[in-house]
Amino acid sequence: HVQWAPMAGRVTHAIYHAGKYLVAWHPKSSTENERTTLVIEGDRGPVLFRQIAGAVARRIKHYIEPGQNVVLGEEVGFIKFGSRIDVFLPLGTDIHVGLDQKVKGRETVLATLPKS
Repeated sequence: HVQWAPMAGRVTHAIYHAGKYLVAWHPKSSTENERTTLVIEGDRGPVLFRQIAGAVARRIKHYIEPGQNVVLGEEVGFIKFGSRIDVFLPLGTDIHVGLDQKVKGRETVLATLPKS
């Protein structure tokens, strides 16, 4: 499954973390599984998102590196056989999706960031 940039900006972090392969919905998969943490700094501040490998998906890849500029919706990586993406947004963000709502990459607007 492909991941796309959740916003336009400059990549400030791209950090790979080796780890376990718990099922993706396990509460500790976000901190214990193999994952890549990516941060993009936009005109309204930073957004952190994390590619998380699961029990079946044991290969994650990102195509972006610190210092690189990305545009909204640009392909930034993939997780073989799918898994999970966590998106961390700044306080004050206006969230447009609900708990357990299904979302679709490059179609669903997750949120509007607060003005800096």
